[in-house]
Amino acid sequence: MTSPVTPATIRVLIVDDQAMVRAGFAALLAAQSDIDVVGEAPDGRQGVEASRSTHPDVVLMDVRMPEMDGLAAARALLDPSPASGRGGPRPGVVHRPKVLMLTTFDVDDYVYEALRAGASGFLLKDAPPADLIAAVRVVASGDALLAPSVTRRLIADFAQRGPVPRKDPSLRLNGLTPRETEVLELIARGLSNQEIAGRLVLAEQTVKTHIGRVLAKLDLRDRAQAVIFAYESGLVAPGDAG
Repeated sequence: MTSPVTPATIRVLIVDDQAMVRAGFAALLAAQSDIDVVGEAPDGRQGVEASRSTHPDVVLMDVRMPEMDGLAAARALLDPSPASGRGGPRPGVVHRPKVLMLTTFDVDDYVYEALRAGASGFLLKDAPPADLIAAVRVVASGDALLAPSVTRRLIADFAQRGPVPRKDPSLRLNGLTPRETEVLELIARGLSNQEIAGRLVLAEQTVKTHIGRVLAKLDLRDRAQAVIFAYESGLVAPGDAG
């Protein structure tokens, strides 16, 4: 008789310079049967060290901290130097946790740059407890915590500053089908899956399938990176009509 499969526990590391914030988040998350708080750190530098030793699935990372801020810490975790030799639980394997940025501001440059660096999204510190728990689960599952309204604010930010040139990202668009390209464009314009389904007259599950293929073909982590890629590749230009 085979035993039932037990869902994997989500390992979480909390990095924040306020002890009371860390304690409150830790107590809330540890009370969940599917979440295990594996460590805490008071600044980005210690957070990076703790992540390398505890190998969490999700790192809750405060944006503004002493020693090393959340942006620098996120970059160190998401794009670690192979020369560091302190990657994952197996020799030669680099551990890259999902990073969820914590901020007291709605959208600021630090959070924007963290998304560009590969963070999976951000959460306001004063969000309801249920939102924090849901955010950890969403990010751990591989999705981005980026609501359409947030996507639209990122687009507005792009319109003000303009995209940063990259090495021919437009070439990677050639691997997409016309439908996948259309879906990517609508993601970049801030439409939700439901809105995309309505616009293209598709089932919402079909839209999710197209998005999954777009992310896989372009080697993107999540929806946040897809928005940024669409602008940097020239598929969508700031100021274009929706």
